[in-house]
Amino acid sequence: MNINEFLNNEKNRPFVLASMCADPLHHAHINIINEAKKYGNVIIGLMTDEAMINYKREPLIKFENRYKVVKELRSVSNIIPLENLNFSEIVNKYKIEFFVHGDDWKDGVQSEHRKKLIKTMKSWGGKVIDVAYTHGISSSNLISKM
Repeated sequence: MNINEFLNNEKNRPFVLASMCADPLHHAHINIINEAKKYGNVIIGLMTDEAMINYKREPLIKFENRYKVVKELRSVSNIIPLENLNFSEIVNKYKIEFFVHGDDWKDGVQSEHRKKLIKTMKSWGGKVIDVAYTHGISSSNLISKM
């Protein structure tokens, strides 16, 4: 089922959006997905290559291939390409009930996006859920070790 059909079917609610680059995918991503599935159908907001370049770095793995990998995870119901860090735009469009993210975004470059998202989702009773950061693992650290 394509993403628009999935999101427009009320039977699929509640929706849980978790954003990630998944470049490369690792167990901390799985921890977030496992927490997200406690709240409903997990939709991964997967950062596009351009979004990654603007936010972080050039991806090691192209979007199409990261999409294929994430799509195969049994806990993932669907995937939305994310063009930027403005998560409020996508959650507002579909009135997503939950947004799950690692708690490392409370500080730093994403903190303002988090604050805006909390305010946006509050207007319909949506909730931002911060998952404890998985210490000792990050895509950036893995890449630096390669």
